[in-house]
Amino acid sequence: MAASTSQHALISIKPRCASSFGYDKKAGNVRFVSATNCCPSSRKLGLVYASNSQSSVIEPTQLPSSPESSSTPKKAGESALILIRHGESLWNEKNLFTGCVDVPLTPKGVNEAIEAGKRICNIPVDVIYTSSLIRAQMTAMLAMMQHRRKKVPIIVHNESERAHQWSQVYSEETKKQSIPVITAWQLNERMYGELQGLNKQETADRFGKDQVHEWRRSYDIPPPNGESLEMCAERAVSYFKDQIIPQLVAGKHVMIAAHGNSLRSIIMHLDKLTSQEVISLELSTGIPMLYIFKEGKFIRRGSPAGPSEAGVYAYTKNLAKYRQKLDSMVQ
Repeated sequence: MAASTSQHALISIKPRCASSFGYDKKAGNVRFVSATNCCPSSRKLGLVYASNSQSSVIEPTQLPSSPESSSTPKKAGESALILIRHGESLWNEKNLFTGCVDVPLTPKGVNEAIEAGKRICNIPVDVIYTSSLIRAQMTAMLAMMQHRRKKVPIIVHNESERAHQWSQVYSEETKKQSIPVITAWQLNERMYGELQGLNKQETADRFGKDQVHEWRRSYDIPPPNGESLEMCAERAVSYFKDQIIPQLVAGKHVMIAAHGNSLRSIIMHLDKLTSQEVISLELSTGIPMLYIFKEGKFIRRGSPAGPSEAGVYAYTKNLAKYRQKLDSMVQ
């Protein structure tokens, strides 16, 4: 379905960790090295706290506070978690191993992101997490621009003290109409090492189909000087537990726009998949997946595309109420 993007402004993208990680090759493994102390063990992002209202669905969302904030979040009844794999990239189109190489979306990928946004336009979003790679950030921004709430997604700049100070918003009303976008290298695609930039078919011809299949689809065997899915899962799931679950516990509705392998890793954790089950899990580009976080458990609801819109909202009263609220706002 062809569609044009809405006229919201995109804030310039400069992720907190986009240029703040490196690779240290030792014994054939990969060790991520933070150049700006942005790893989970360093300064953590503050929670985005809800207002006094029990429902954070229609209350304004503030930009993330510092961890020194004295506020204590209240547990909410349920929260929505949306997962979106980025739209088609230029190297997807060329059938090249992409990994952590930072390439943008194709026109098809842009349309996929827009269509993904239409599918979640009636589902509440309070905070967005994305990787440090442009294809995931483009997907997050384009998808959110389709949301009926019409809030503006704003990249949170904490890569330096100056970046933090210079990107401050001084209007409380503007803050209320904004959604924080937090970038994290931990959500990046699996690093494909010496395969990055190579054509997939030519690589299979060179090394053998079985060898390339093992590199791509095994759980614990990395390509030369790259990451295995297991290594990718270690960083992605750790970040999810440390940074994103507290948001859900606080009643915030979260969208994650990331990559095939980092999202497979998170889904493996959410759905309690085995290492054999996760390697056969395929995620389509630009198709949202929806989970409900309730009473400490994740309930998978599949894609908001659904057989019908009514089928998507029938399972939870809170989402139906949010949709009704949106309907009243646009009338």
